[in-house]
Amino acid sequence: MYNKYAELRRRYLRTHKSGIYTGMLLTDKLDAHLKVIGAAVLEMLDRLIEQMKVAEGVTEQLKAENQMEWVGRMNNIQSRAEEIVLSELIYN
Repeated sequence: MYNKYAELRRRYLRTHKSGIYTGMLLTDKLDAHLKVIGAAVLEMLDRLIEQMKVAEGVTEQLKAENQMEWVGRMNNIQSRAEEIVLSELIYN
């Protein structure tokens, strides 16, 4: 099953690495590659988000005391983690 990150990787390969994309497509390796990338991205995102939450003190207590601050900080963490993952796993 593909996720949005696997689709982003497919589009990147098709647009910017057409030789690699065509080779993988012809040898039936593209689907397996996309599944691996999709799973790796989700795993790395979860790990990065948890590490950033700990490092920045974003806790359940903060969530209970000040939901708007918690949401803002979590959105920021999510965006930064996704940017890291995209540059490391999708667009290289």
